[in-house]
Parts: sequence; structure tokens; C-alpha cells
Amino acid sequence: MGVLGRAGGLILAALLLMGAEPPAEGPGKPGEAASPAAPAGKDGAPMVPIPEGAFIMGSNEGFGNERPEHKVWLDAYLIDQFEVTIKLYGQFLKETGHRAPPLWDEEAVTTAGDRPAVGLGWLDAEAYCKWAGKRLPTEAEWEKGARGTDGRRYPWGHMQPFVDIANYNRGVWVSYPITLVPVTSGVAGMSIRHGLKEGGRSPYGLYHMAGNAAEWVADWYDREYYPKAPDRNPKGPEKGENRVIRGGSWSDLPVGLRATARLSAEPDFRELTLGVRCAMTPAKK
Repeated sequence: MGVLGRAGGLILAALLLMGAEPPAEGPGKPGEAASPAAPAGKDGAPMVPIPEGAFIMGSNEGFGNERPEHKVWLDAYLIDQFEVTIKLYGQFLKETGHRAPPLWDEEAVTTAGDRPAVGLGWLDAEAYCKWAGKRLPTEAEWEKGARGTDGRRYPWGHMQPFVDIANYNRGVWVSYPITLVPVTSGVAGMSIRHGLKEGGRSPYGLYHMAGNAAEWVADWYDREYYPKAPDRNPKGPEKGENRVIRGGSWSDLPVGLRATARLSAEPDFRELTLGVRCAMTPAKK
């Protein structure tokens, strides 16, 4: 059972069928801000700069915890272009002696090292980002990185997913190399024929912001947070019981891959659908 079923507690009765119209033109169109990424943290993972400015957060068409749609201003930040890989997480475990995830296999570090590290709890994700000299992205930073500024449903636009755009709806777990896909994949094939020249990437050139591994973010979860959230640099409630999960995973249906979908779990909850990508605040000039 995936994150939607176990962590978020959402019961899906049907898929949401989306139209195949191209994404809206404007600042959030695919590829516009996808400049070459450079590493910025200890782990050497490529990070993409996201410029300061406003974006549309939430959805009036989504579940209750995604409403209302509202405008949020964020300062500039950096975010990992890819999900944290098994290889990088293995390096973290080796250097720190941190507890390994469930079903962790040292052989996977070499045989499937380019897949996302999964089985992480929030505390694991936070520890990794701190080790790398980074931090977890806020929920707002994650969503802006995933959907840009034009209010699209998915990182690639409004069209519902296809198997070469996102890794989703895989059913039961098999193994790291079979169930997961490399963090740099998903940008060619049928998606090109459907007019998505950037494949499954987000407007800022981020990979797998939908599917593959669901991702922990920094915020405590409050289903009614949006109506009372600040409109500049929101960081979530000051306290809570659950932490927020974003992006959907290899086991989820298309509705769970929407850029606005909000799920949650207790910080020590670990599942083979859960991974992470990190963020950084740029150094002041």
C-alpha cells in the first residue's frame, strides 16, 4: 500500500482525467529556468536556483487540505535537481553510522545506486540534509519548484501522467532496480510525441517531482493551514503531530502525483515509498 493509503489516509474512488492541452505560456513554461545545475552541498548533488517571487499555491479543485488557492511570495533558494540517490545515502550512512532504512541492501549502493533512496522517515531525511550542509525544503518551496508560477497540476503541465513521464502505479514493491527508476530518467519517449519537449521535468528543470519517491518536507502538517498561512515565506505550523509529504511515489495513482497534493505521516514513519531532496538558502552577497 502506498503513501496515499497508509500515510495520507486518502481513499481514491476514481482517477482524475485531465485534458491534454499544452501548459500555459509565461514565466512557468517548461525549460525556461532550467539552467545547468551545479553542486552546492557536501554531497555534490546538483542544485537548481529558484528565483525570488510569487507563485500560485494550492488548488480550489483539489482536496480540502489544498484549499484555498492562494498567492505566496518566496525568497530565492536552491533545491536538489534530483532525489537523493541510494549511492549518496549510502555514503551518508557510512560516514555517520545512522540507522539504515528497512530492506537496505549494501549491494544496492553499486547495483542500483542511481535510484532514489527510499524507506526514509522524516528524521532520516532531516539528518541527511544536515549532513550534506543543507536543509529540508519548506512545503511552499517544494511546490514552487514542482509547478512553477502558472498554476499547473503536474510538473509538466495539465496532462495526466504516462509511464514515460513519471514512475507511478507500480503496485507492490519488487526491488530497488525494478520498482524504482534512475533519478535522471523520464525525459524522453512518448512524452515527446505528446508535445512535452522537457519530458516529465518541472518548469525549473527538476526531475521526479511527481512519482518515483514521495518526498518529506520541513513543515508540520495542518490540514487547515492555508487560510491562516502568511503570504511570504510560509514555514508551516509551529508544532504538530505529522510532517508533510509531497510528490506521490511509485505506488500511487495519478491524483497523488499532483503538485498540490498534501499528505502527512508521523516523523518516525518509514516506508519504501518515502525519500527526500534537500534545499539551501543562498549565501548573502
